[in-house]
Amino acid sequence: MSETGPDDERTELIVSTLDDAFAPPMKADPRAFRGKFRTMASDAHAFYRGTACLFYADVTAADDPYAGEVGVGDTSRIWVHGDLHVENFGTYLNSDGLLVFDVNDFDEAYLGHFTWDLQRFAASLALVGWQKALPEDDVRRLIGRYLRAYLAQVDAYEASPDDEFALHLDNTEGPVHEALVAARERRRADLLTSVTLRDGGERRLRDDPTTRRLGKREHAKVLRAYEAYLETIPRTKRSSNAIFYDLQDVCGKSGFGIGSAGLPAYNLLIEGASQALDNDVLLSMKQANVPAASRFTDQESVERYFDHEGHRTVVSQRALQKHTDPLLGYTEIDGVGFVVAEISPYEVDLDWGGLTEPDQIAQVVDLLGRATAKIHCASDEDSEEDLVDFQVETAIRASVEGRRREFTQWVTDFGIAYADRVRADHALFVSAFRDGRIGISAT
Repeated sequence: MSETGPDDERTELIVSTLDDAFAPPMKADPRAFRGKFRTMASDAHAFYRGTACLFYADVTAADDPYAGEVGVGDTSRIWVHGDLHVENFGTYLNSDGLLVFDVNDFDEAYLGHFTWDLQRFAASLALVGWQKALPEDDVRRLIGRYLRAYLAQVDAYEASPDDEFALHLDNTEGPVHEALVAARERRRADLLTSVTLRDGGERRLRDDPTTRRLGKREHAKVLRAYEAYLETIPRTKRSSNAIFYDLQDVCGKSGFGIGSAGLPAYNLLIEGASQALDNDVLLSMKQANVPAASRFTDQESVERYFDHEGHRTVVSQRALQKHTDPLLGYTEIDGVGFVVAEISPYEVDLDWGGLTEPDQIAQVVDLLGRATAKIHCASDEDSEEDLVDFQVETAIRASVEGRRREFTQWVTDFGIAYADRVRADHALFVSAFRDGRIGISAT
């Protein structure tokens, strides 16, 4: 009789956790998930990005001395991003028309421990540091800088709760500033040229291997969903222009990244501010995820608050990001929630490829720490939703009062140790995938 060792037990946890999270979409679109898993197999950080579910299986089973009721609020029940890794930051054009560098991709947003975002980012930074062959001491210093910048910005919110802090062209430097400059140089016309064709004085969406034309029944469903979506745009952000939302074309869309593999999606082309062809606007209508954190927490009041996952994603983003895309909204198709948002030409992700030296990365993580504090502290009693009815900055300061150094050490130690765990898990995942143990065959 063979004995099971730690690797066998860990492999079984990886397989069962992925199966629990992805079994239905894997069955619906095995090809997409085969591509997702091959991308995850390519390196440890790609694996980490695709396994938020495994991260929450681990952190929710461990003690957290900094999350809980602190008299002024509950730091285990704030809006969190849910998948905060180094590649989930970039630029966007906010509803005031300003280019902002911020956290992006809110598909996994949920209510939970404020520490979860910090732990997930710390492990991600440690993985990237290892891939860049940085000494552990340098990685520890970088994580510490990120956390100290985070706490400093929390302090700033406590001192000036009405401060609408944002990272923009006037207060950034280095790679973050370069990303904002690159976004400013983008043109809507270039995006439209890449995804549309002019046809008889009109634009229509290009046909390519990632798109498909809809049959009559599906087309009718999408049109009904689009009409319902329009009702979810806040009145304060809705255009008064009668033609702005006129639908010009729609198609099915595939080929999304690791997090959205296998999820149904559509591209929609609408008229925009005028009938001039260079003002057309491109929208994405994408089925929303079940957030990984929700699988390991019991929060019935949170679940009752939302109509579906599309509703949850949009409420989350509006809570975490004060000046959201004015076209952000939600709808449903066959009872399943979808998120609708603009596909913006002004989105530029932070490029980590050229960041090789600790001093370069330090310049970046200082700003990312402040951006993380921004989303946490924006999502409290000052926001439009009422699930978090206390000042987050006050609660976080209370939770770390008198033990900030210990807090920084705790998160840093977690990040270093969990990055080691991820690298070992990555090897186990690759073996399990090659052996056909994760829902689909490798070929």
